Order: sequence, then C-alpha cells, then structure tokens
Amino acid sequence: MIKTLFKPSLLLSALLCLVSTEVRAGFDFGPYPAGASPEEVGKRVTQRFIGNDYRTFGKTGILHYVETCTWYGALTFAQRSNNIDLTAQLVARYQPLFGERAKAVPPPFNVDYSIFGALPLELFIQTRDARYLTPGLYQADQQWGLHSGQVTLSPEAQEAISKGLSWHTRLWIDDMYMITMLQTQAYRATGDRKYLDRAADEAVYYLERLQQPNGLFHHAPDVPFFWSRGNGWFAAGMSELLLRLPPQHPQRASILASYQKMMAALLKYQSEDGMWRQLIDGPDSWKESSGTGMFTFAFITGVKNGWLDAETYGPAARKGWLALVGQINPDGAVRDVCEGTNKKNDRQYYLDRLRIVGDLHGQAPVLWCATALLR
Repeated sequence: MIKTLFKPSLLLSALLCLVSTEVRAGFDFGPYPAGASPEEVGKRVTQRFIGNDYRTFGKTGILHYVETCTWYGALTFAQRSNNIDLTAQLVARYQPLFGERAKAVPPPFNVDYSIFGALPLELFIQTRDARYLTPGLYQADQQWGLHSGQVTLSPEAQEAISKGLSWHTRLWIDDMYMITMLQTQAYRATGDRKYLDRAADEAVYYLERLQQPNGLFHHAPDVPFFWSRGNGWFAAGMSELLLRLPPQHPQRASILASYQKMMAALLKYQSEDGMWRQLIDGPDSWKESSGTGMFTFAFITGVKNGWLDAETYGPAARKGWLALVGQINPDGAVRDVCEGTNKKNDRQYYLDRLRIVGDLHGQAPVLWCATALLR
C-alpha cells in the first residue's frame, strides 16, 4: 500500500522543493535574555499543552481547530529541538483518537473541522507510521470532494466550486491557513503535486478577493476591519505555503509579492514594544498576543528564507519574539489573547472582545515562532 502512495519521483520532487525553499539568511536572532530562548520557551509551552485535556467545540466533544494548530506547533518544535521525550508524549496523546476518543475526530463538514487532518499528516511525516496517513488524506481529499449533503452550500462555496476550488471556501481570512495548510501537509506527506496546486490556487483566490491596497486584509468582504488574528492566519498561511512552493511554481511569484506587501504594512504598524494591536491600524485598540505571534512567525520565516530584507525585518522579528515572550506567565500561559471571534460589521465589536489568558489561539503561535527560530 505504501509503495503505491510514494512514488520515487514524487518523493524526490518534494525533497527538492524543501531544499530549494528553506534558505537561511544572514541575521542572528540571539543572544536571548534568560528564559527567552526558543528552546526554553517552546519546551515550557509544550509541556503546558501536554498537561491539558483536548480542547473541543463545547459539548460536541469534537476537537477544536486550535487544538490541532497547537499540537502541530508542539510537534514541529519538539522535532526541531531534538526533544525525543516531548515527541513521544505528543505521539502518545494521539492514541486515544484511534480508540476510546475516536468520536472526537472532526468530520470533514467545514473548514474549522478539516484542519484536523494536518495533525495526523505531521505525525506521519515524522514517524512514517501509515496509520496516520489515512485520516489525514481523508480530510484533505474531502475538502475538495463532493460535499456530504449534511451542510448547505453558501453562495461563496458554490462560486468556489465553479472555479475548481474547495467547497469549504467562505472568504473569511481565517480560511487562508485552514485550507492551504491542510493541502500543503498532504503534499508534504505524499509528494503529490495536486495538493500543492490546490493550496496555491486557493491562496491566490483569497488574495484577489480580500487583500486591500494597503497590503492588509479585511475579515471578510462585508466586514471592512483589519482584525489582528484574522490577518495573522493569513500571514502564517502564506508563510507555510511559501516554504513548500518551489521557485518554478506558476503561483509562487504572485503569492510572494502579496506576502511581501503584507509584511511591509505590518512593519509600519508594529508598536515600539514589538506588539501589534487587536485592530492593526487602530491606535485606540489594545495590544493582542495571538496576532503578534502569527506576525512574528511570518517575519522570522521571511528573514530566515531570504524573502524579507534581513536588516529591516530581522530586528522587528526579534522585537516581536521578545514582546511575545514577555506575555507568557511562569506556568506557560499566554496573556492578552483575543477570545474566539465571529465576523461582524461593527468596529466596536472587535474592540470589546475579551482578553483571555492561556487560550490555545495564543499558545499555538508561540510554538510556531520557536520552531521557526530553530529552522
């Protein structure tokens, strides 16, 4: 079975892609103040994650997308830091999903559920255990397959289908990470170019519809506000995708240009202390950690891979990391994290969102940043 999935030519293509796109640039992010190194911070935040039960969508018992995103970050951090013990604990954490907690696995009904597939795909990539491949590819394939009939297709989804895109398309900026990350993970796991092409096509569609002249993104076509975490999902999604797109890919140049345009805008709005605000362009808005973490991840990744000028963005990335570390309590909980947020055409709605401590929306980007710093 494995031999039919992994053709040598596909694997070689995937490996060459990784080699060609991960290029280290000349900026030294260290030395770090005591307790602020990526190894120390990543370990502390990962241990907190492992010590908690699964985060679910309320009483449904279905795994929440932030559980997946934090778990993914913990796995990549453990791998990059060569922490075999943490990796073993993170692998063991999945085992109940094969048995007594199987009902917690999300069905592929929407974008927030299907991102789960990125997790078993990462476990497969790291362990080569074929048990993880099936649930991961199922989610990736269903995201482009015929919808189950258990959901009503929105006008946005219907239009997307007509263009060969995912039926999960809803044109919220969060989706840029949720859809493209899953497809990119499927590409990494199999070497099959169709997954990478799906991710790139979806990214370009969202860029064309949501990116504004200033480089930032409205939450949705009918919500004209530059919400921090929403823009953060877009920044992180483009960064992950660019890591995998080979230089010759037909969509790479336009995605890279949009990424660089966004990064220039973010640089303009970064506060002196390294943080970004809940509404990026709102000086009356509070400083928020999850968006800060996601933007910092995008900066670090861009500098490390030569997509951003190291002299300009390197210091900003380091400042963002140190500001983020300053938001972490001794127990590993990140402060000032915006609560879960629906879209609403009301500026005050975003300003009034609660600030939460320890929410996984804030924990995940810390781990992404720690991984990026160790790449």
